Amino acid sequence: MPSSVRYLFLVSVSTVFVFILFYVFSFGGEQSVQRLNASEALLLTQVCTSFIHGKTPFLWRSKLTLSEKSSCKDYLAHSHYITAPLSKEEAEFPLAYTMVIHHNFNTFARLFRAIYMPQNVYCVHVDEKAPVEFKDAVQQLLSCFPNAFLASKMEPVVYGGISRLQADLNCIKDLLASESPWKYAINTCGQDFPLKTNREIVQYLKGFKGKNITPGVLPPAHAVGRTRYVHREHLGKDLSYVVRTTALKPPPPHNLTIYFGSAYVALSREFANFVLHDPRAVDLLQWSKDTFSPDEHFWVTLNRIPDVPGSMPNASWTGNLRAVKWNDMEDKHGGCHGHYVHGICIYGNGDLKWLMNSQSLFANKFELNTYPLTVECLELRLRERTLNQSETAIQPSWYF
Repeated sequence: MPSSVRYLFLVSVSTVFVFILFYVFSFGGEQSVQRLNASEALLLTQVCTSFIHGKTPFLWRSKLTLSEKSSCKDYLAHSHYITAPLSKEEAEFPLAYTMVIHHNFNTFARLFRAIYMPQNVYCVHVDEKAPVEFKDAVQQLLSCFPNAFLASKMEPVVYGGISRLQADLNCIKDLLASESPWKYAINTCGQDFPLKTNREIVQYLKGFKGKNITPGVLPPAHAVGRTRYVHREHLGKDLSYVVRTTALKPPPPHNLTIYFGSAYVALSREFANFVLHDPRAVDLLQWSKDTFSPDEHFWVTLNRIPDVPGSMPNASWTGNLRAVKWNDMEDKHGGCHGHYVHGICIYGNGDLKWLMNSQSLFANKFELNTYPLTVECLELRLRERTLNQSETAIQPSWYF
């Protein structure tokens, strides 16, 4: 066996071994009341063993698809959805989610189940360009949940364009119109996955006491051109992209200072309402329509204005919500054990330990079909912790 291959093999074996030890000591002890039954735990071991021996891990649970013959009640039970609030604290602090997706239904379905709670509310935006079959599958899934719906207006989303930000805003508008008394809105994409339980997310957000979480700073040198030059979305039949022109943009409206930061945020209800109606926000959105990746300056810029609801003028990177491995930061995260797309790691099995140690609420990005074990090990760990934190009687169907 070549030395490089032997090294990767040993790293992979060590990673899974660490996970199995973590799982046994954290969840498998005699004091763990809500744990997987013996057959499920054995099945997980078989999957991990399969990986150790270099075989492609099989999906140890069936895909989360709703057949025409299934009732919603059966689907929720067979797919192990949690159907009641697990604590008074969570019931009194409902969350709202925007979910912007365009492909890979199976990965989306796992994300949706992982963040689903009946007291929360969910707006799903499907790329207008997505295949009809994908749109139908999402609609069929959401039809089983009274607190989940498709966005009322769909955008043809272009990577790096204004349409990506507009998709979130469309959902924010729908969420504000919903009957749910949600406290914070969190935006996600179809390749996210939570690293914390709903209760842990609630407790984290409550600690901000109504402040918005929009991590960011003044633009570094590489990001200045994003808002200095005019950009145009190109919407093609097979390929869509953003083109940078040589035309200079006018200064931002209202003498705003443009910041640069994360596209993934947590917004208070009052701030969400401000974003849709205040002239400064409306004008900034209009000005941003010909910039590059406006979702990476829009939220953070508005949240740095001192007098807006829940603003954090001096926040810097406070509250970074996403664990992301960028390809130009390997000295800090130790490298990607999957592969990079657009400079972001698609997590592989060797990234599990790093993900489990992360303090972020979510991680990005995952591909269930490419690295199923990565998603399923996180999924098992999350459900076990979720049920262990419950103050509600556990229904048998909630166990994996």
